[in-house]
Amino acid sequence: MLFTALHRVLGEAPGPITDEMIDAAVAVGLAETDDLDWKDRLPPTKALNETDFPKDVAAMANSGGGTLVYGVEESGKKATTRRPVGVLTEVHERTLRAAAFNAVSPPVFGLEIHRIGEPGNEVVAVVVPPSIDGPHLIYREKYFGAPIRNDADTEWMKERQIEQLYRARFDERSRSDSALVSLYAEAVAGRNVQYRAWLIAVARPRVPFTPRSRPTRDDARKMIAEAERSTLTWVGRAGIHPIESVTRKSPRPGLRRWNFVDTTTGESKWRESWMAVHHDASVSLVTAIGGQRSSWHAELTGWQIDSAAIEAAVSDFMALVRAVGDHHGIGEYEARVGIEHASESPMLIETVDGNGRHFNASTIPLAVFTPVTATVLTDASPLDFYWQVHDLAEDCINEGGISAVRLISPPPRDGS
Repeated sequence: MLFTALHRVLGEAPGPITDEMIDAAVAVGLAETDDLDWKDRLPPTKALNETDFPKDVAAMANSGGGTLVYGVEESGKKATTRRPVGVLTEVHERTLRAAAFNAVSPPVFGLEIHRIGEPGNEVVAVVVPPSIDGPHLIYREKYFGAPIRNDADTEWMKERQIEQLYRARFDERSRSDSALVSLYAEAVAGRNVQYRAWLIAVARPRVPFTPRSRPTRDDARKMIAEAERSTLTWVGRAGIHPIESVTRKSPRPGLRRWNFVDTTTGESKWRESWMAVHHDASVSLVTAIGGQRSSWHAELTGWQIDSAAIEAAVSDFMALVRAVGDHHGIGEYEARVGIEHASESPMLIETVDGNGRHFNASTIPLAVFTPVTATVLTDASPLDFYWQVHDLAEDCINEGGISAVRLISPPPRDGS
């Protein structure tokens, strides 16, 4: 849920930025801070890259994130009067996002743009997320500069500050990679990989996340219910969905997580699956992928995998990542998907031809499956996210020599 500088200073609980919050800020003369900046009017769409907007966004991103509020006049850095900014059109909003991408290097992703108030009395809040990609630079005439917030002012970084941010970026990236690998190793632990192949998928927020309060069991139920709706929209009932093999309505507590435990028994154990939503907004999926019932109606060995099963598992995993990201307001994740097996026989990813008959002529025997990594933008548009699901699944099956994604079929990106 959204929690901004306005919420913090006004003592509000996480939630939307409301008209009442803006009125309260003006009434008390709320002062600007390093993560709150009042602006009397929206920057124009024409030549937006030459306005202060890229500098303001970069400064907030370099300072741990913050909120720009357009439509509030200030005096002495304190809010004094509301000034309606007019209607924020979709074109204007796209232009703001484009400026954060094109006029800032590296780009700032994940801007949240909120329209607040009734027509004729609207203000606009632009929430800049914290970033681990700093320093974010912009052009200063013919040179790059790195802006940063200093209390209520924006200043330019000195060389030593820039050096420190670069070092912090590389250190954080190394720490994040290590944490993702550790989460993956934890998910693999205890699986009978010598008898069958297991698909392991984990994801962590790119920016470390600590919730103000731990998600409840009901929160966990809602997240997996949303994930189930999404994955069945993308894939339908085709394929074997791990999400249908776990306790969706009764998650069980674990160590700083909610576990959706396996429900398979006896003859259905071939589709054993486990999923988890961690309190730090990480997500994990473990599913027995080798030896499943295939789409060509054959019972496979533990090291044979139907490519459709990979697609369904990736779809379930990505749907849960998006649902958890939406719940916590997280826009970017790092994901790692692999298939683990320890049989002496090579692993085979197989498929069907255009007539639905078993086809394995292009299959590449794999002694080891190299885990696929990806940056997942959970705040992407529905179509763009659908394509991210497709591309991650495609990467996974391509490794086994399979080119055609069979179940995940988003419409063309250009809408044609």
